[in-house]
Amino acid sequence: MITCRQMPNSVSTVTRPASKPDLPAPDACTLCGSRALSLYHEDHRRPYWVCEDCSLVQVPAACWLSATAEKAEYDKHENRVDDPGYRRFLARSFNPVSAAIRPPARGLDFGCGPGPALAAMFTEAGYDMALFDHFYFPDESVLSADYDFITATEVLEHLHDPAAWLNRLWKCLKSGGLLVVQTKRVVSQEHFAEWHYTRDPTHVIFFSIATLQWLAGQWGAKVRLTDPDVAVFHKQD
Repeated sequence: MITCRQMPNSVSTVTRPASKPDLPAPDACTLCGSRALSLYHEDHRRPYWVCEDCSLVQVPAACWLSATAEKAEYDKHENRVDDPGYRRFLARSFNPVSAAIRPPARGLDFGCGPGPALAAMFTEAGYDMALFDHFYFPDESVLSADYDFITATEVLEHLHDPAAWLNRLWKCLKSGGLLVVQTKRVVSQEHFAEWHYTRDPTHVIFFSIATLQWLAGQWGAKVRLTDPDVAVFHKQD
């Protein structure tokens, strides 16, 4: 029997039958670097491993799409800047910023995609916005600036190197600033087995409350969970 260690706050695990996944475990966790990984779930598409230190659930690199195939998946998205429904969805990241930081503060919309609706919402409200997206707005010079707030909506689950990217963003954030991340969370192993979020082949890492708390601890930050899929990190002065 394989027994995944019980982890606090979110990644609730259960004992499951032993199995032999076609692919070995990742060499190390892509977020914290730990080699303490346990098989969390596997389906007909790929296996999923959970880190016993930071609780990140992750897919082995051998299952990642090529850059060309990944972009082809993103090109299928139809997220228009003027779509009212999409704007309501993004308001969960907009509202915590607008409630705490007044315009004309400077912000970065990280992973904004081809239709940066959230950045448009901030610009319309008087904020000064920069854009970065690996495929659609790849100008890395914007990652050398300092920002009052940074948003990352529905992007964390796509990161192949979350440690490098998240620490880079944290360095761009001014003291007292906010990093707002919007990504659906792992709740339990039972829920994970039926979770639609795993069906997207571009989703390769999955955060839980325990992972978000681990990240806050690494940064010495405060984190607030403002919605079931939104976390707000506050960089201390």
